[in-house]
Amino acid sequence: MSIPSEAWLRGPIANMPPILHPLAYALIQAQEDVEKALAGVPADILWERRHGAASAGFHALHLAGALDRLFTYARGESLTDAQKAAARAEGQDHPAMDAAALIEAVRDAVDRAMAQLRATDTATLLDARKVGRAELPATVMGALVHGADHTARHAGQLVTTIKLLRSSI
Repeated sequence: MSIPSEAWLRGPIANMPPILHPLAYALIQAQEDVEKALAGVPADILWERRHGAASAGFHALHLAGALDRLFTYARGESLTDAQKAAARAEGQDHPAMDAAALIEAVRDAVDRAMAQLRATDTATLLDARKVGRAELPATVMGALVHGADHTARHAGQLVTTIKLLRSSI
């Protein structure tokens, strides 16, 4: 029997609290989709913007950075200066970054997020957290869910962007 293409159909994830499995599945699926979409994509396509849309490279960097930031908030921590600088840099093109570097950035972010999910005490999921400069009210679960959701949305945008750009070559 072959491995199902959808992460959520592959069964339980070792050492993951069952209530957090849906978030883990979303992160795994997003990472796999990004890796598949970016494989062999030349740098000129990675950073191309058309009709005001963001580049595929932006989506990869942003999903990795935003995941890191949202999971930082879930831990009850403030962003570091390095995280703030990385957020500002996400909107810029990084033509020196190739597909392999972007894939690695996404892998690293998802690996850290998966480790955090495994270590999350489920008794804290409804604990209050503050998000962003405005310190908007959230919960641990809210920050984790939005991190996974946001990652999945940008992975989908990246996949679509690559498909559209490749079809017009």
